[in-house]
Amino acid sequence: MNETPVSAARKWGTFAVCALMALVPALDMTALNQAVPHLTADLRPSATQILWIADAYGFALAGLLITMGGVGDRVGHRRMLLTGAALFAAASALTAYAGTAELLIAARALLGVAGATLMPSALSLIRRVFTEPRERTAAIGMFSGVAGLAVGLGPVLGGALLNHFWWGSVFLINVPIMLVVLVAGLLVLPESRDPAPGRLDLVSVPLSAAGIVGLVYAVKEAAAHGPWRVEVGVAALVGVAGLVTFALRQRRIVHPLIDVRLFGRVAFTGSVLTNMFAMFALVAQSLIFSLYFQLVLGWSPLKSGLAGLPAAVGAMVGGALLAPPLIRATGRARAVGAGLALSAVAYCGYLLSGVSADYAVLVVMMVAGGVGMGVAMTVTSDTVLASVPKDRSGAASAVSETATELGGALGLAVLGSVLNAVYRDRVAVPAGAPEAAARDSLASALETAATLPPRVGGALASAARHAYVDGMHAALVCSAVLAALVAVAALVTLRSVPAVIPDEAGGSDEPPVPALR
Repeated sequence: MNETPVSAARKWGTFAVCALMALVPALDMTALNQAVPHLTADLRPSATQILWIADAYGFALAGLLITMGGVGDRVGHRRMLLTGAALFAAASALTAYAGTAELLIAARALLGVAGATLMPSALSLIRRVFTEPRERTAAIGMFSGVAGLAVGLGPVLGGALLNHFWWGSVFLINVPIMLVVLVAGLLVLPESRDPAPGRLDLVSVPLSAAGIVGLVYAVKEAAAHGPWRVEVGVAALVGVAGLVTFALRQRRIVHPLIDVRLFGRVAFTGSVLTNMFAMFALVAQSLIFSLYFQLVLGWSPLKSGLAGLPAAVGAMVGGALLAPPLIRATGRARAVGAGLALSAVAYCGYLLSGVSADYAVLVVMMVAGGVGMGVAMTVTSDTVLASVPKDRSGAASAVSETATELGGALGLAVLGSVLNAVYRDRVAVPAGAPEAAARDSLASALETAATLPPRVGGALASAARHAYVDGMHAALVCSAVLAALVAVAALVTLRSVPAVIPDEAGGSDEPPVPALR
């Protein structure tokens, strides 16, 4: 099918709209963490409601990414993105002015539904307009860099807003951004859809949602309460059963939500798994260092947010500037391997930090780690999109985004559990301090220490900070080992992928899928 060429102005206008879209979900997720204490004081939610306020967005997002990617391929990603932007703006306003915990949870879930439409559509539109391989890689690198920068800017923007306004302001800021996206998108975005998509299989939608949400819920519950609870087993069983049934059904129906034969392509599967495990290591670092800066070093939320920005800047430089020439010079497998190896070295370098830190050393390690992850995830994201035809790029990018969501949940669960286990084992509780509160967490220990006599409280606070650093070091060692292992895996799985993947690679010349009888 011949397509009308897209002008350079429209290409970069499309990129600007999609990049602006990439900012908002990342800003929203990171700013929420800072808003929780403020909205808790205002709405008085129960402990269970606080968990759902934090998790409702992620569950809805993860559960619907695959569906929304497939729907976008059918109805058009321009239409999908603009509809999602309008819904995200409305849900943001509803979240900002929620008067009860129940309404806030519902609004956060609606935000997740809207968010699931955004990233697959944005990546598909970038794939649609940037057809020259080098240009496409650079655009995806810049897009990934903007998303990474948003993660770093979230705490900064959230801290600044909360210093002057009420907690709802961190959500209300999304509304004008989305209005800009809507106006600009109507003017510059081209349409991108599968010309012969077939009907949407309504049975596949709940199967994919149940499978992903079940696994994510099982991981979160296992991290919070241990892996042996009945709820964890039931959720894991539902997740596995849902995904297996979903995959089997996709192989049998005429118009699958996802062509599962894509996983037979080494380039596609290797890139998706690399992204998943890279996010496993990356997400946990954000949480670990946020707590380290605030609770160990005693910095304010705003200062802590600013302190973490070098990692985001490094990710942008690595993705946008270094990944394209590195692919040309070394090939995709070596570029990913080198990026992950650099990240592993940076994680080891963090071990130089203790209860006091040389921030200059931390900056060097944050930049190095950010550059490494920026290179690796740009190459793999570009490989995923280039390995499928443009008319199926929405479903492919949704698979990649779902894998990163699952990787992030696993990272927080596993590395958080490692940190907590070492902390509880190493904290030396002084006589006169309550054992349970001291071993619960660093935050709990510091709150308890503030209520004790100065000598006992000071000893407890010092012991808790040292124990947290020990736990942080253990988690960082795990991250370094994992990054090194994934680097080796990428060298193997991506070794046959060419440096330049033609625009129509993996086109629509595959045999038809057998019909469901």
